[in-house]
Amino acid sequence: MSVVGFDVGFLNCYVAVARAGGIETVANEYSDRCTPACVSFGPRNRSIGAAAKSQVVTNCKNTVQGFKKFHGRAFSDPYVQSLKENMVYDIAQMPTGTTGIKVPCYYTDAERRSVVDAAQIAGLNCLRLMNETTAVALAYGIYKQDLPAPEEKARNVVFVDLGHSGYQTSVCAFNKGKLKVLATACDPLLGGKDFDEVLVKHFCEEFGKKYKLDVKSKPRALVRLYQECEKLKKLMSANSSDLPLNIECFMNDIDVTGKMNRAQFEEMCADIWARVEPPLQSLLEQAKLKKEDIYAVEIVGGASRIPAVKERISKFFGKELSTTLNADEAVARGCALQCAILSPAFKVREFSITDAVPYPISLKWHSAAEDGVSDCEVFPKNHAAPFSKVLTFYRKEPFSLEAYYSSPNELPYPDPTIGQFMIQKVVPQASGESSKVKVKVRVNIHGIFSVSSASLVEVQKSDEAEEPMETEQAADKDGEVVWTNGSSQSGTSTEENKGEKKSDQPPQAKKPKVKTKVLELPIENNPQWQLANDMLNLFVENEGKMIMQDKLEKERNDAKNNVEEYVYEMRDKLHGMLEKFVSESDRDVLSLKLEDTENWLYEDGEDQPKQVYIDKLAELKKLGQPIQDRYAESEERPKAFEELGKQIQQYMKFIEAYKMKDEQYDHLDEADVNKVDKLNNDAMIWMNSAMNQQSKQSLAVDPSVKVKDIKAKTRELFGACNPIVTKPKPKVELPKEETPAEQNGPVDGQEKPQEAAADKGTTEAAGNPASETTESKPDMDLD
Repeated sequence: MSVVGFDVGFLNCYVAVARAGGIETVANEYSDRCTPACVSFGPRNRSIGAAAKSQVVTNCKNTVQGFKKFHGRAFSDPYVQSLKENMVYDIAQMPTGTTGIKVPCYYTDAERRSVVDAAQIAGLNCLRLMNETTAVALAYGIYKQDLPAPEEKARNVVFVDLGHSGYQTSVCAFNKGKLKVLATACDPLLGGKDFDEVLVKHFCEEFGKKYKLDVKSKPRALVRLYQECEKLKKLMSANSSDLPLNIECFMNDIDVTGKMNRAQFEEMCADIWARVEPPLQSLLEQAKLKKEDIYAVEIVGGASRIPAVKERISKFFGKELSTTLNADEAVARGCALQCAILSPAFKVREFSITDAVPYPISLKWHSAAEDGVSDCEVFPKNHAAPFSKVLTFYRKEPFSLEAYYSSPNELPYPDPTIGQFMIQKVVPQASGESSKVKVKVRVNIHGIFSVSSASLVEVQKSDEAEEPMETEQAADKDGEVVWTNGSSQSGTSTEENKGEKKSDQPPQAKKPKVKTKVLELPIENNPQWQLANDMLNLFVENEGKMIMQDKLEKERNDAKNNVEEYVYEMRDKLHGMLEKFVSESDRDVLSLKLEDTENWLYEDGEDQPKQVYIDKLAELKKLGQPIQDRYAESEERPKAFEELGKQIQQYMKFIEAYKMKDEQYDHLDEADVNKVDKLNNDAMIWMNSAMNQQSKQSLAVDPSVKVKDIKAKTRELFGACNPIVTKPKPKVELPKEETPAEQNGPVDGQEKPQEAAADKGTTEAAGNPASETTESKPDMDLD
C-alpha cells in the first residue's frame, strides 16, 4: 500500500512517500525531487512535468502551467479573465461553467471540491485535503520532543508560507501529541510571481527603448524572458552586486542584455513589500495574541528566501526567523505524515490535528411565518474543523437551505455561494402541526461544507396522561439550533460543540404520553460549481483514454528509437569489433540496408505505426544477428573449452590417484573407474578434434562447434563421472560396549536413599532398552 503526500504548487510539485524508515521526498525520472507543474499537449500524446517544461518555449501555445488558480472558478470570473489576457495559451469554457483546466488555507468550498474531483479523475484515493500551513505545522510539531504537556500552557508558533502564487500565514498552538490552528490570514494574490512580473515589466520597457522590440507581441520571447527573470530573482537573493541578464537570439535574431542589482530590485518592489505585514497583523488580532506570546516564526515557500521578505517578517515579530524545515518540501512531507496517520498500514505516533474554517459560513432559508428570508451563521471564522452541528426546524413541507460565505470581502472571488441543499419529503404531523426536522451540517476533513443528513421526528400521542418531564425539550437543550416556523429565536444555553437558539414553549401541567419515531429524509445537494456525476465519469473515461494513448505513443516511439539505435550501432561495429566476423560482400549488403533504413526513418518512416518499426528492425536483425552471434561465440568459446579442459584434468588426476592405491578411493569398483577413464578419454579426443576443426575455419563463417555444444559436453561428462568420483566410503559399525553409569553423589558411600534408588533405576534403564521404553511412559488410567 502506497501512502503518498502531494504538494501541487503553482510552479512546481513535490511528492513525499511514507516508508518504514520515515518520510522521503521521491525523485522523478530525471532524479530531481522538484517536478514542474506543467502539461504539454502534442499531436498524439501529453508530456508532463520536466518533459513538458522543456516545451514551454517551442510549444508555448499547447503547454499549460499555473492552472492551480483555476480550481473551482467560473469562466466569467474577473480574475480568470484577467489571467486569460496575459496567457500565451487559450482557455475555454466547459459545459459546467468552470475553466477547463495540498490546497492553500484560503481555498473555498468550490475550489476544494474541484481538487477532490481532479484527484478522482487522476485515479487517486484522496484521504484528506490538507491546508498547506497545517501540513507545515504537522511536519514541524510531530518530531518535537520538548512540547509542553497537555495541561500546560500551549506553545504558539507562527507559520509563514510565501509561495509562487499565494501568501498564507497561520498561528498554531502546540501541546504534546496535538496541534490546534488558532487563526489563519492570507493574501491570495501575493507571491513570487509578482516579483517576476516587476522584473519582466522593467526589461520589456528597457528592451523596447534599447532594441526597439515589442516583447509582449511574441509569446515565445515573453516566455523566455519570464524564465530568465526568475533565474535572476533567485541569484539576487544570494548576491547584492550587479547581475547580468543575457538572452541570445531573443527576437528577430537580436541578442539582448541587461543588468540588475538587489538594491534596484527592492526599490522597484516597494509596493509589494507593504503587503507583507497586514496578514501578520490580522493573524494576531484574530488569535487575540500579542507578539510576546509567539514562541517562534517558521518560514517556508520558495519566495520566503528573498532577503527583503525575511527582513520585514523578522522586524514585525521582533525576533529571528526559524528555518528548521525544508522550505520547498515541508508541505509534501506534512501531507505524507497525515496520510500515514490516517492509513491502517502504518503505526505512527499519536498526534491530533484541529484545523480551522478559513471563512465564516452561514445558512439562509425562506421563512414562511415572516414571508421573508432568515439566516444564521453556523460556522464562524477560525472555527475548529472537521466539525458538525445539528439544526432543528419546524416545517410542514419540503424546504431548501442556501449555504454561503458571510464575509464576501475576504474571498478571492466575488461569488460567496457554497450551494443549495433541498430537504425533501417533509410532511406535517397527523394533527396538522409542523413536524420537527433535524438537519446535520458539517465541515468535513477536506474542509468542504455539506448537509450530511436530515431526519423527521414523527410524534405519536396516546390517551394515557403522564406528569410533565423533560423529553424532546431535553434533546433541544443539547446544543441544537431550533427554528419555529422558519425563524430563529434566542435560547439561553450554548455549548462549544453546537450553538443553540431555542424557542419558548408554553408550560403544561400534564400532557399525553408521547412516542416518537425518527424518519430519515432524502437531501438533494446542489453545490456551487461541482462536476455532475455524468460529467465526472466522462472525464475519468477521457483520462483513461489519454493514459492509454500516452502509453501507446511511448511504445511507438520506443520501437522507432530501437530501429534508429540499431542502425547507428551496427554501422559503427561493422568497421570495428565485428569487422573480422563478416565477409566483405555481406558487409556491403548490410551497410546498404542500414543506409536505406536511415533515410526511410527521416522521410516516409517519420510517423509510422509501431508494428512497421518492429518489422523493419526484424529485417535488419535478419542480416546483422548472425554476425553478432559469431562475435559472441568467439568471445565465449575459449571460456567454454577452458571449463571442459579443467573437468578433464580433474578426472585424470582422480584416475592417477586410484592407480597409485590412494586410500581415499580404495573403496571404488575398478569397473566404475575404468568407465570414468573411458569417458574422460572420449571427451578429450572430442575437445581436441573440435578445437582443431574450429582453428582451420574463418571467423566470417558460422563456427563448426558452438558454445552450447561445448557446455553440453561438459555437463554430460560431469553427470556421468561425478557420482562415481564422489561415492562415499561405506560406514563400519563398531560393537556397542556397556559402560556403567557414573556415580554422582556424596563421597564415602553416604548417599541418600532417594538418590540411590534414582541411580539404580537409571542404571537398569541404560542396560535394558525394554525397561527404558516401559519405565519412561507417563502414568495413565486404563479403562
